Amino acid sequence: MTETTSKIQEAISAKDVVLFMKGTKEMPQCGFSSRVAGVLNYMGVDFSDVNVLSDETIRQGIKEFSDWPTIPQLYVKGEFVGGCDIITEMTLSGELDTLFTENGVEFDKDAADKIREANG
Repeated sequence: MTETTSKIQEAISAKDVVLFMKGTKEMPQCGFSSRVAGVLNYMGVDFSDVNVLSDETIRQGIKEFSDWPTIPQLYVKGEFVGGCDIITEMTLSGELDTLFTENGVEFDKDAADKIREANG
């Protein structure tokens, strides 16, 4: 296991929900990262953010780790869930609620419902 892979594995093991993104959850640096962080923040999910812009090896390494070419990337309980489009679809369909519930991740169900109402 490379040093980069070890860092990534350590990050996704340290917290139930981890978002590899451009920027931070307080200050996203791209629209896609902003969308996913915004959904998680609005739903009150306690998540860790990993700013790939601060470490080029992580930025490239996470793409190889997940075999997924784009950032952001969301992990729940150490499992890769998807990028912006997948998280958006899962939020609107209610699948993200189910995933969080099945994994014991606390979130605001009313906030999730409001997102669906606003985009329905």
